[in-house]
Amino acid sequence: MKVDLRLNAIVDPDRSGGRPLAELARLCAEGGATLVQLRDKVSETRAMVEEARAIKEVLAPLGVAFVVNDRVDVALAAGADGVHLGQDDMAVEDARRLLGANAIVGLSVKNTSEAEAAPIDRIDYVGSGGVYATLSKQQKNPPIGPEGLQRIIEVLRRRARQAQKQLPVCGIAGIDESNAAAVIGAGADGVAVISALSLAPDPAQAALTLRQIVDAMLAKRGT
Repeated sequence: MKVDLRLNAIVDPDRSGGRPLAELARLCAEGGATLVQLRDKVSETRAMVEEARAIKEVLAPLGVAFVVNDRVDVALAAGADGVHLGQDDMAVEDARRLLGANAIVGLSVKNTSEAEAAPIDRIDYVGSGGVYATLSKQQKNPPIGPEGLQRIIEVLRRRARQAQKQLPVCGIAGIDESNAAAVIGAGADGVAVISALSLAPDPAQAALTLRQIVDAMLAKRGT
């Protein structure tokens, strides 16, 4: 499945700015988010499924794809479009088997070794970082910066060419309107954003601004 990664809005109850997540997801999508991801490390399973269903309901009329971070069971129960997996989550092969060939399966990649090992024939996109310092999650490793992101993307692009496959990549962590252009300049196809959207006074306007930056850089790159 081809995934539009230009603006991946991640909604998280810990960084929601007090808004219901479904409302936040709707605002981000109306502003220009092309993918919404639910990341919830605190809710019980039943509550998370209800949360995911509410998000899917508001996104469906807008035609914006919706994935759940980590939780394949929640994605299945809520009818989400897919999942985003970390290196320590369920194996990509198992997630694909459970979700089916048409589901979106994304994978986090933090370094070139993980890029070399990623099962690119079974994933639809990669989220790579952390590019910059972030407060939205604990970072075990120092930021890789645009230069580190570029090295990871080069590995993924080489492997995707060999597999004759498109594999879009978005940068993640600490990205806002001040540095999004540098992420696209490093070769990314989009940006994954949490706080710069969810904590903005007007998330829809913040999403619009980021989309304009990303689209302008992609146009400059000729993609």
